[in-house]
Amino acid sequence: MRRVVVTGIGVVCPLGVGAAAFWQNLLAGQCGIGPIRSFDPAGFDCRIGGQCPPYRIADFVPKSYRKATKVMARDIELAVVAADDAFRSSGLASKAYTDTPAFDGRRFGCNIGAGLINAELNELTAAFHVARDGPQLDLRKWGTEGMNQLTPLWLLKYLPNMLACHVTIIHQLKGPSNTITCADASSHLAIGEAFRTIQRGDADLAICGGAECKVQPMGLLRQCLLKRLNTAANDAPVSAVRPFDAAAAGTAVAEGGGLLILEEHQHALARKATIYAEVAGFGASQDCYSLTEPDPAGRSYANAIAAALRDARVEAGQLDLLVPHGLGIAEYDRRELTGLRSALGSSLSEVALAPIKAQTGNLAAGCGVDVVAAVLGLHHNTVPPAINTRQPLDGLKLSVSEQPRTRTITTALSSVYSLGGQNAALVFKRS
Repeated sequence: MRRVVVTGIGVVCPLGVGAAAFWQNLLAGQCGIGPIRSFDPAGFDCRIGGQCPPYRIADFVPKSYRKATKVMARDIELAVVAADDAFRSSGLASKAYTDTPAFDGRRFGCNIGAGLINAELNELTAAFHVARDGPQLDLRKWGTEGMNQLTPLWLLKYLPNMLACHVTIIHQLKGPSNTITCADASSHLAIGEAFRTIQRGDADLAICGGAECKVQPMGLLRQCLLKRLNTAANDAPVSAVRPFDAAAAGTAVAEGGGLLILEEHQHALARKATIYAEVAGFGASQDCYSLTEPDPAGRSYANAIAAALRDARVEAGQLDLLVPHGLGIAEYDRRELTGLRSALGSSLSEVALAPIKAQTGNLAAGCGVDVVAAVLGLHHNTVPPAINTRQPLDGLKLSVSEQPRTRTITTALSSVYSLGGQNAALVFKRS
C-alpha cells in the first residue's frame, strides 16, 4: 500500500488568512468570534460569529482569472484563498504561477467539502418582489418573471461543486475530483477520500479539505431555529463557545476553510518536499439516528474513530493529541464524550485535548481547519490551548490547558460528527 504524506497546508479562518497566521494566533489564545460585521444581525437572538480578516480575492488568483471572481460566492472565495496558501506552502508551482507546472496535472486530484451555499438576499430581493401575489410568493410568477431578474450565471455562484471547480481550473488539476456535502464532516471525508485515491495509485497528489460560510442571514437563521447558538453572549463573544465545559451554552457560526495537499511519499521525497505528517488512518460511519441531533450513545462516532485507529495500527493509548469536534453545546458535547470514551476508553483522560472551536466558531464544512490544527500540532510538537474548557462536563477528567503545551507528539487524531449522522476520523503520524 502506498504511503501518503501532507506536504501543503492552507487556511483562511477567523484566526487569520494563511496557515502561519492561524497557527500563531491559535497558540496565542486569540478568539476570532466577535460581533457580526458583514450584515446587520439586529433581528437575530445571536449576533456574534467567527469572521475572517479582510482580504481581496483578486490577490489570490492569476490576473487572467480575475473576471471569474464575479461569480464566486463567499464559500468559493474561501476555498480559493486556502488553496493558494496550500500550494505556496507546498513549494509546488502550479499553472497559477508558471507556464511550466512542477507536476503532471493528470495525476493531481481534488476533493473539497462544501455546504449548501446560501444565496445572497440582495440578489433575490428584486426577483421575489416581481413574483408576489399580494403578500405571498407566486411560484408561477417566480418561474415566468422572478427568475428573469437574476443574472444568467447566477446559479454558478451557488453550486457546491464550484469550490473544487474553481480550484482545479486555477491550478489546472486534472486528476480524480469530487465534492462532498456532509455538513460538518465534509472536510474530513474529503481528506479521507483523497488519502484512499493516492493509496490505491489513482493519483500522486491531491488537494483536499473544505470551506463554508455560515455568517450569512440564511445560515444564521437555520442555526437559530435549531437552537444551537449561544444567545446570551452577544456582549461577551470571547467566552461564548465553551467546548466540553459545564457552562457550555451553545456554539457560534463561523466562516473559513482548511485544505491539505497530500502526496505519495516517494513522490514527496524525490522533490525534497517539507513533510508535515503522514496520513496513517481514516475511518467513517453513519449512525442514521436523527437529522437534528447526534446519537446519545455515540456508537457510530466511536466506530469511525476505532476504524481510523485500526487503519493506522495505533492503539488508543498511543495517541498524543486529539482535536475533537467540541461544539460547545452541552448535550451535543456530552454525546461526543460518550463516543470518545467508547473508542478510547481510559486513554481519553490522558490524551491532550485541543477543542479549537472556542477560538474559531463552528466552520461547518470548513472543519478542515480542525485537521490543520492536528497536523501542525504534530509537526511542531505543540498542543493548542483549550481557552474556554475550565470545568469539564459532568466532572470528567480531561487533559486540557488554557495555555499551549510543548510535548513530543508522534500521533494525532481529528474527529468530527455532523447533524444527519455522518462521522469521520483521521489519524496522523510523524513521518
